[in-house]
Amino acid sequence: MLHGALAAALTPLRDDAFDAAAVAPYVEFLAGHGLDGALVLGTTGEGVLFSPEERREIAAAFVAAARGKLQAAVHCGAQTTRETVRLAEHAAGAGADAVAVIAPPYFALDDGELLAHFEAAARACAPLPFYLYEFEARSGYAIPLGVIARLRERASNFAGMKVSDSPWERLEPYLLEGLDVFVGAEALLERALAAGAAGAVSGLAASFPDAVVPLVREPTADAGERATALRAELQRFPFHAASKAALGFRGVPVGAEVRAPLRGLTDAERTEVERIVAAWQR
Repeated sequence: MLHGALAAALTPLRDDAFDAAAVAPYVEFLAGHGLDGALVLGTTGEGVLFSPEERREIAAAFVAAARGKLQAAVHCGAQTTRETVRLAEHAAGAGADAVAVIAPPYFALDDGELLAHFEAAARACAPLPFYLYEFEARSGYAIPLGVIARLRERASNFAGMKVSDSPWERLEPYLLEGLDVFVGAEALLERALAAGAAGAVSGLAASFPDAVVPLVREPTADAGERATALRAELQRFPFHAASKAALGFRGVPVGAEVRAPLRGLTDAERTEVERIVAAWQR
């Protein structure tokens, strides 16, 4: 079972291809700052922008590098049930610690369609722990609570959720007894942990794990404010490119390149990110 503080890991790229050589030092950086695990190929990891073949390569590389250092969960959500199932089967076979799946975007799926999709994905990776990834702003709709209740009856490996919704009123309904819920919004972490959340899967932790680990270990208002302010600083720029650039400024051999249509940083933005990193590390 996943636990504690996890990074929503970034995906290193070089010349528009996966930079496998950067994965091991990146994992060492994350583990060295006390994280418990990483979610690979989620929103912060640009997961849906890669082909199925690339996703399998990226997942296998992270799982291998993380073995003995971090828990490695793999996001396997795709547009079709068929591809989601194939990715979930691969993640389980590669030795991942868990699989997560977001609701497919674009079509307004009804409860029966969603349930069948999630059940097929959970079955594909069983007995590996299976997590729903709830992010209404990205999928275009929220996972209904009724679907969650029925999935609990039908998938014995359904262990919990990653919930990236905000504000609090959108997160709170998913803090269900018996499910391990991991929070994406750092600004809500202190309150969510007090209400029973199991931990965090944080995009900020992908480049600043030292801002998120203390917040999960000892959720104080001060730790929450520091993490929230740092996230706000980075989000003034394209977040993926800014986070990757921050890693480079922190000595991790990850380039700032992102997969189009995401864009990189301007020279002025890169200078600002360097300033943010320098101020944080003082």
